[in-house]
Amino acid sequence: ASFTISLHKADNTTVMIKLRPGVLPSCQIRIKNGIRSELKIKPGENVTFTFTCRTPEMYFIMEIQKNIDCVSGPCPFGDVHLYPLGQPRLNRTYIWDVKASTKAGLELKFSTPWLRQIEPGEACPDSISYNINSCIDKATVNIGTFCRNGSVSRVKLLGGVVMSLHLPWHSPLTTSGFNIANRASIKRLCIIESILKGESSITLMSPNYPLGFPEDELMTWQFVIPSNMRASVFFHNYSLSNCERKEERVEYYIPGSPSNPEVFKLSDSQPANIAGTFNMSLQGCDQDAQNPGILRLLFQVVVQHPQVDENVTHLVDLSKEKNMTVTIHLEGWPSLIPLMSEPICLICKDPRTCDRALTLASGAVYRISFLCKDLSRLRITAEKGIGCMDIRWCQRKIYSLSVPRAITRLPIRLHKFIWKLLATDLINVEITSPSLKLQQHVPEQRCNTSYSYSIVSATPETELNVGVFCPGGSIEKIQMRNNITISLKTFGKGFINESIPQDLKMSFVPHIKDECIFTVSPNPKAKVYLQTPNWPYGLSPYVSISWFIAVPSKQTARLGFSKDRMGIACETGRAYVSIKEEALGAEEVVRREDELLPQPRNMHHNFWVNVSNCKPVDKTQLTLQFWVTFADKQIDLGIILAVVAGAGVLMAIGLTVCCVKKKKKKIQNPMVGVYNGNVNTQMPGKKGLFRKGRQNNESHVYAVIDDAVVYGHLLKESNGSVTPEVDVYRPFDGPMGSLPPSPPPFSFRKDIKRSSNTEEEPLPLTDTDQDTYTFAHQKSGQSEGNGDANEKDKGDTSVPLLENKEQDGLVE
Repeated sequence: ASFTISLHKADNTTVMIKLRPGVLPSCQIRIKNGIRSELKIKPGENVTFTFTCRTPEMYFIMEIQKNIDCVSGPCPFGDVHLYPLGQPRLNRTYIWDVKASTKAGLELKFSTPWLRQIEPGEACPDSISYNINSCIDKATVNIGTFCRNGSVSRVKLLGGVVMSLHLPWHSPLTTSGFNIANRASIKRLCIIESILKGESSITLMSPNYPLGFPEDELMTWQFVIPSNMRASVFFHNYSLSNCERKEERVEYYIPGSPSNPEVFKLSDSQPANIAGTFNMSLQGCDQDAQNPGILRLLFQVVVQHPQVDENVTHLVDLSKEKNMTVTIHLEGWPSLIPLMSEPICLICKDPRTCDRALTLASGAVYRISFLCKDLSRLRITAEKGIGCMDIRWCQRKIYSLSVPRAITRLPIRLHKFIWKLLATDLINVEITSPSLKLQQHVPEQRCNTSYSYSIVSATPETELNVGVFCPGGSIEKIQMRNNITISLKTFGKGFINESIPQDLKMSFVPHIKDECIFTVSPNPKAKVYLQTPNWPYGLSPYVSISWFIAVPSKQTARLGFSKDRMGIACETGRAYVSIKEEALGAEEVVRREDELLPQPRNMHHNFWVNVSNCKPVDKTQLTLQFWVTFADKQIDLGIILAVVAGAGVLMAIGLTVCCVKKKKKKIQNPMVGVYNGNVNTQMPGKKGLFRKGRQNNESHVYAVIDDAVVYGHLLKESNGSVTPEVDVYRPFDGPMGSLPPSPPPFSFRKDIKRSSNTEEEPLPLTDTDQDTYTFAHQKSGQSEGNGDANEKDKGDTSVPLLENKEQDGLVE
């Protein structure tokens, strides 16, 4: 197809057809004089041409520039037309270069649907865009780039203007969509007018954005808003230049305000909840010639209906809190930016200070309100810091890790509460949950509560993700080294009801050996799963983790691992899994990374599980999971028969002794009870059993006293031949302590005694088994008339009731 373009000389229009940048000249322009790759048609020319290809829009673009001189002659004001006609279907740009005096102003008025400003590099949905440049003398300022379908209705400029319209080859647009009018001088760079009729949100930028606003210039935005609507201004991105004179500022003219114009710094919170129409102006300054810097601004204006409860305030009392911040924000903040079409939610500290996110600091009382139709879109994120620099001042203090009532009373859902626990290298953190206890979130035992705790232990070098925990488990205590971050995260609206009995507490304790120690007291009827931190990415090199599992006295625990091997290979050092019961003579079970893990085994006493990592080779990580179940202890039938037989033997011996005593009672001198005041009569190991002293209780009062004991001295005086026997008490001289034995550092012990998978259960020792008593009895060879009895009794006349092997090492 051939095309003919005819230009009138008076139109002062030039047409240029040229190759698109970066495209090979596979298509040419054919005219009567030959073939060429570009074509320029000047005013007064008439040119007919064709293309050598069927898709010229893939290779060529077209520019149509019209020069309008409003300085030396009259301006053609009115609607601007797309000229000339009969153009080929190419991507084309219309340029109107209007020269005007700086003493006059030009107005570009756009027809509906008006314009919307976009950021540099952003594309319009329909590929139709407008670009406006202001020309003052020889300086050109880019006012902005705009798409259709917006709120910008007019742009007033000082001096000349260069207006560009970019159309794609397939666009059916036949009109420019604007007209040019003459106005008096506006005494500023430009005025941009936006008409906002309903609930909406617009984004605007300063001229030359993201480059600098011209030095010492002034521009204004006019916002036409119905009086029954409310507008709020938010600065999202700005920078300041280095001023020598004056100060960069923003001025607001708000009808009805007693202090017009209201002046704000760019760093201030901008006005919100403005009723009706208002103006906003940006004022530059005289910049430093050596280091000018740049002044730029990107901001947003949000218009919405006044809220029903805009006068309802909520009290937030943080006066008694320390080192805490509370931020109320939109869901997904700050990464998720709501769409322009979504209704905005604002949080206000006062009627004119509102924002999408509001941060409240501890130590003050606030009265806040909400400009939001749907409060369920808002969330609360809080953070509290607790520190300890000297263990002497904070060792005995217990801190409650619970959400303050000032937060739970708000009609906003809590998203996250973060506690940051800071301490020096020699001070560690202990977290306890005495009543609720904690459950570790593992694939086999997932948390189903409305909130959970994420615990991270961090140092400048490493970070240990201890795990995710929720209430209602078996972990009573977690001791950790380094600085700790605990994040409470909610998963539903039920948090307020479930969190009433929160009992998570924290205290600072002295230095511990391992990076982390868990104290577990499981429910006897439950199966407990425990796994190493940093799951599933693996423990950090050289990290040691321990678990202390309490076993009820009448039950037996069964311990098993979820896999057969550790699954790692060590580059440096060794990785160990150690198991040790807290019982006399219990052997330690140790496995290296190159050995099979222990088979499921029964544990009859409290026991320790330790996992110590090496430096693994690449692509191998230490992740370990084990489980614990409980069952009632089973008594062996053989033991029962042995006990019954032993009881029968003892009964027979007892009957024999009674018969012998009755037979010899007539020939024996009666025994005399003698009180020895120098002997400690308190039972060892039972401190605190009798809370009263001997003088205050009746432990020395006998219910029945044998007559022979009372009148024994009279019998002695009658013949003088009987020496009363004295019971001898042997006080306990073994070690005593108030703390349970601490686990040995068995992870790195050189000499490790290995045990088999089956272990015999040691018989439990009672308190009385450890207390040794020796009773003295009169020898059977003595007679009533033996006058040398005292001499013979100077030897060892005591007959111990315990076996000889149990008496080894005791001093009589």
